[in-house]
Amino acid sequence: MQIHPIIRSAAIAHLAPVLFLSSFLFLSCSGGDAPAGGAEEAAHTGHGPEVTLTPEQVKAIGLVTGALEQRGLRTALKANGRLVLPPDKNAQVSVLVGGLVKDVAVQEGVHVEKGQVLATLENLEFLQLQQDYLETAAGLKASEADLRRQQELQADRINAARTLERVEADVAAAQARLAAMATKLRLFGIDPARLSPGAISASFVVRAPIAGNLKHIGVTLGQYAEPNKPLFEVVDNRGLHIDLNVFEQDVARVRVGQKVAFGHAGEPVGQHTATIFAINKAFESDQQAVLVHAKLDDNGEELLPGMFIEALIGVDSTQAQSLPSEAVVSNGDDHYVYVEHEANTFVQVPVRTGTSELGYTEVVPLEPIAPGARVVIKGAYYLLSEQTKGEGGHAH
Repeated sequence: MQIHPIIRSAAIAHLAPVLFLSSFLFLSCSGGDAPAGGAEEAAHTGHGPEVTLTPEQVKAIGLVTGALEQRGLRTALKANGRLVLPPDKNAQVSVLVGGLVKDVAVQEGVHVEKGQVLATLENLEFLQLQQDYLETAAGLKASEADLRRQQELQADRINAARTLERVEADVAAAQARLAAMATKLRLFGIDPARLSPGAISASFVVRAPIAGNLKHIGVTLGQYAEPNKPLFEVVDNRGLHIDLNVFEQDVARVRVGQKVAFGHAGEPVGQHTATIFAINKAFESDQQAVLVHAKLDDNGEELLPGMFIEALIGVDSTQAQSLPSEAVVSNGDDHYVYVEHEANTFVQVPVRTGTSELGYTEVVPLEPIAPGARVVIKGAYYLLSEQTKGEGGHAH
């Protein structure tokens, strides 16, 4: 049966609104589902992975949060060296004249003041020196009186000029001998002006030339202390400074006034600080390195002369967003921090790291971190471990 073209056209025209309405409803239904699914997916993928802890876990790991902060971080130059004392802070105590040790008044390790008695020695030469001084002083007085008489006689033309000259020479010689003996007495700690026949003694004391700690005692009671041989060693650790070896290629980056962070064996670099005060102008004889001297800003009791140290010299300063180094964790070659998203829920944010100094590291977030956001500064490694558990990842 054939349908007349006009009837067929009319039929199609009649069905067109129905087909259009059906298509519109289908598209509307499809369009409504797509945005809903996209929004739900964005809710899950709009930020990095999350780690949620219980309040008990947060408390157990001691998790602490903080904020990104602007800090002046320095590019650091690594150097090694040792703690040393300047010559005026390390004293070897000896005597010019030997003697028997009558008394040792101190013990090793104790603190002594400048001028404090360390030991008492006996020596007959010291006794003879005092006797000679007193006799010379008495003879000088007689010679000076004779000189005055001869000068008066010479004024009246009574004596010969030769007699006056001889007396003048005797007085000058006695004065020289007395001055020399007075100097020797002072070396023994005796004031010549106070010396009298009743104060003569064979004993003299050895005193500390500087204040400090007694490092070594080289004599015992009854021993004969030899001249010019060290009997005691006193060190004043308040004068400690650092000698750092800086190699040729780095010398131009070092200047007086730069800060140094250092630590000795068994403690982290940055435990102590110092300031550069001098730079040698010649290389060391055994290597292409220059000694750089730095004065300690603090002087802890554990710092001792001769200790080897590792140091970082701050050479260039820059202002940068930073966090405590403990806040930045690594998984392979990637670095992350964790930002608090909700209570006890933390989002992983990838970052790029920069300069590190004194326990702080420059961080450049690769995803936006809201101003004032709380970042995990203690416990981040635990979060990374929880996140990578069962993923086959490896945290560092």
